[in-house]
Amino acid sequence: MKRNDYITWDEYFMGVAQLAAKRSKDPSTQVGACIIDSNKHILSVGYNGMPTGCSDDDFPWDREGETLDTKYAFVCHAELNAILNSKASDLRGTTVYVTLFPCNECTKAIIQKGIGKIIYLDDKYHDTETAVAARKMLDSAGVKYERYNGGDKEITLKV
Repeated sequence: MKRNDYITWDEYFMGVAQLAAKRSKDPSTQVGACIIDSNKHILSVGYNGMPTGCSDDDFPWDREGETLDTKYAFVCHAELNAILNSKASDLRGTTVYVTLFPCNECTKAIIQKGIGKIIYLDDKYHDTETAVAARKMLDSAGVKYERYNGGDKEITLKV
């Protein structure tokens, strides 16, 4: 008899996104993303961090201050990293699992690459202008998005 306590596909892919987020060096917000195709194959993962070749030690991680003294001018978001890291050039009709609802800039990339669905874990910036802009673009482009409806299952990894 097979075991019955295995994780669902949604739990699996959101878990991969959460695990990817653990790679982020950002002291305040760690975000992960996992892009899958219609056959439930993982095409790419990403997390928020500095661009390749830009040392995590040489760029700021602050949230406040002048633009060049904060992370915002430099950090590449998880969704964009997952898109850029994908070996598949065609992402039309795929789904991205992401631990934080995408900002307006990542939303543009999601739409441009043809990603058809977003499943997000957290929406803590829901009322910000960038999140409102993101939802407006997603609605206009017909990209579906839904909050992750997982349980409270806890999975511990020993590495």
